[in-house]
Amino acid sequence: MSGLMTGCSLFKKGNNEMGGSWVPHDKRKVRGAAGIKRSEIPPKGMVLVPGGHYVLGVSDEDIMLSFNTNQRTETVDAFWMDQTEITNYEYRDFVSYVKEYNLRKRLGQEYEEFLVVEDEDGTPLDEPLINWREKINLKDQSIREILNEFNFSGEEALMGKKEYDVRTLIYEWQNIDFDKAARGIWNPETNSYEGTIINDEGEEVEIKNRGDFITRNSVYIYPDTLCWMRDYKFTYNEPFMIRYFWHPSYNDYPVVGISWQQALAYCNFRTETEIRHKGEMPHNYRLPTEVEWEYASRGGLPMQTYPWGGPYTTNINGCYLANFKPQRGKYDLDGGVRTLPVGSYEPNDFGLYDMAGNVAEWTTNAYDENAYSFYHDLSPTYSYNAKKSDPPALKRKVIRGGSWKDIAYYLQCGARTFEYQEKSRSYIGFRCVRSYMGMNK
Repeated sequence: MSGLMTGCSLFKKGNNEMGGSWVPHDKRKVRGAAGIKRSEIPPKGMVLVPGGHYVLGVSDEDIMLSFNTNQRTETVDAFWMDQTEITNYEYRDFVSYVKEYNLRKRLGQEYEEFLVVEDEDGTPLDEPLINWREKINLKDQSIREILNEFNFSGEEALMGKKEYDVRTLIYEWQNIDFDKAARGIWNPETNSYEGTIINDEGEEVEIKNRGDFITRNSVYIYPDTLCWMRDYKFTYNEPFMIRYFWHPSYNDYPVVGISWQQALAYCNFRTETEIRHKGEMPHNYRLPTEVEWEYASRGGLPMQTYPWGGPYTTNINGCYLANFKPQRGKYDLDGGVRTLPVGSYEPNDFGLYDMAGNVAEWTTNAYDENAYSFYHDLSPTYSYNAKKSDPPALKRKVIRGGSWKDIAYYLQCGARTFEYQEKSRSYIGFRCVRSYMGMNK
């Protein structure tokens, strides 16, 4: 690009074994810290972040006068983290799964792996009659008619085209709220739990059974492609609104237009997929806590301003080290105008790409200006899944890392800000983490 300075190649290999260019997940070498003995199979596309302690908070002047990042020392357990942000290609796997699930559900083929099938005499069969691996004959006229039920129709159809109605892409899952479960005590004498919880209406009620801890979630999962239009007025973003998510040219770009709830849904889908394919129960995939995120972004370099170390956004040759907004009206100076393919710049010392810039990233934490004053000093977190009826202040979630449209301040490891959990932006994406099943060594 014209804004690039001579000799500033985004894809030039450095001294690390990965180099600066992005490679597909199935071809990546998963790196871990020296001295860490792995007792589990490395998750595909993830880096092992060793446990340790560090100083949480801003390492430079708080020029925004936010006063929400007072320094304190925290200890973090080891965990696996995606080497890059989740890409359009990866998120489309999720969309494809929900599309197939909808069709199989309509055909009466849901939950085959949990289906109990009996013979005529009531004897359970060893194998279910329905097999998810069985191909659907799309040439079958009856199935084609069912497929048409998922398309836009009537006055919503554009020039008679067969277009899938993405509003039907609803993902449902259940999980146990362990915070609620911890408030109850199992009494074997009465065969019941004893304790109280706050229900969805904000009322204090007695715990009755395990069902009181189970939450049922239902989330529309297609990215908000209109965010490219909604986030900016008086700018021409129509091409990105139309093609950014689905066109192959953007396969390796970070997925955007994803709300906090959609990111949680993807994490659950990824967990269920691993259980289904590998038959094992790993630690769940999840969003990182903000303390984990900051620890990983620092790459083992204490008290540094940016993930690459040092207080500057350029290297010795004047080349920018991340995708952000370097100067007013000069988005292209760093090599990219909007988002760039993940891994376009060098990774930090943990082998993690784009921990600064490209897109900001959701964390699991609810945002509170005073969180650092009440955080525990061992793997701290503060989470709250707000209801629709809750006030906006309870719907704020911490985002980290800064994005292609942000100034350098938000790229700092210690900088924190927020977005509302139901909002989707053209500059916010996410990556997953998974707790390490072993001891820190």
